[in-house]
Amino acid sequence: MDQFFKLSERGTNVRTEIVAGITTFMTMAYILAVNPSILSASGMNPNAILTATALSSFLGCFLMAFMANYPFALAPGLGLNAFFAYTICGTMGYSWQFALLAVFVEGLIFIVLSVTNVREAIFNAIPLQLKKGVSVGIGLFCAFIGLQNANIVVDSATLVTLVNFRENFHTVGISALLAIVGLLIISIMYVKKVKGAMLYGIIITWILGIICQKAGIYQVTPEAGFYSLIPSWGSFDIWAIKETAGQCFNFSKIDFNLVDFIIIMFSFLFVDMFDTLGTLIGVANKANMLDERGRLPRIKEALLADAIATSAGAILGTSTTTTFVESSSGVAEGGRTGLASIVTGALFLLSLFLAPVFTTIPSFATAPALIFVGFLMISAVVEISFEDMTEAIPAYLCLLFMPLTYSISEGIAVGVISYVVINVIAGKRKSITGLMYVLAILFVLKYILL
Repeated sequence: MDQFFKLSERGTNVRTEIVAGITTFMTMAYILAVNPSILSASGMNPNAILTATALSSFLGCFLMAFMANYPFALAPGLGLNAFFAYTICGTMGYSWQFALLAVFVEGLIFIVLSVTNVREAIFNAIPLQLKKGVSVGIGLFCAFIGLQNANIVVDSATLVTLVNFRENFHTVGISALLAIVGLLIISIMYVKKVKGAMLYGIIITWILGIICQKAGIYQVTPEAGFYSLIPSWGSFDIWAIKETAGQCFNFSKIDFNLVDFIIIMFSFLFVDMFDTLGTLIGVANKANMLDERGRLPRIKEALLADAIATSAGAILGTSTTTTFVESSSGVAEGGRTGLASIVTGALFLLSLFLAPVFTTIPSFATAPALIFVGFLMISAVVEISFEDMTEAIPAYLCLLFMPLTYSISEGIAVGVISYVVINVIAGKRKSITGLMYVLAILFVLKYILL
């Protein structure tokens, strides 16, 4: 195992990789509950979606491990699943079979772009300082997601505000307090150099939540989105996947409109491509995997694994499978090889048989890990050269727009466009590669046409 995954060479060991893999899974396990909830709005069977989610995640993680040997975990991504269910199947009125076909074709195009080095070229074309901005932006994005999942930051007239702990204390208030306690636990353990600090923090916070539920402090209110924290063994039909598997090829259910299909497919393509590139940049930078030129070894294999998982997920019956930013939590625990991804993937497979356990993990228990990961990733801000404004300003805009637009791809788009415009006006055209010009034009066209 040491020779295959090169554990010693990368300064890690089996225990560290296992803890990293479990930590990544714990922070991602919410997708097992959230993805069926969202995609079922399209008319798909929730049990079939859960099975497809677990299997596509398992497959994606194993592909990443064996093809690229990286601790990056994959699963159906948030955002695009909402676009799938609410826009394509809802507003536009297309069948979910039509949407799955668009995801499948998008994956095939990704495979071609990965094999022909196009995606690798895009990754390498992004300037190093901008990559640092991406890393910091993803850290802020992770922290923002964590603050929302914990109900610490809530919606308001000013878009976001601090939660009122006294209002709805037995649901929102206690969840926010438990998340703050969990963040303190992780922080103290990390300062004390406890191995697996984030994993322990998640488990301890979950146990504290169960105690609060038993004591009546936390009250189960399903209609408000607050469910029991104690696993209960209900009925789950694993074979329901036969209702979605292969349905992307059921052309009798697909009302084909070529123009709409191309627009939808390219929407998937743009968001998925740059979400994946951004995640790889951010997580790899945190793990010190980028070389002095900001390039990631075996990037082709990593992108190819992501692309194959996308098409395979569509065949199984789920929206776009992509590399998860939550992988940064496992990297923060020391994960450096594909063994961590193997552990994460194996847990997704196991979740098919223990679904009630994993879907019960509350978001306020995993949120502290994401908030703390934000702290670890924001450290890359000191690596941005603020003496060169033509490099620093695009990096700043990139890291600013990621959390505020709730999108990694939008942050990259703003960073690329501003980098090209600022450097052209400043007379530094030599610092801009031809591909950066192409990317800037494509991003502008995306905002105009899509």
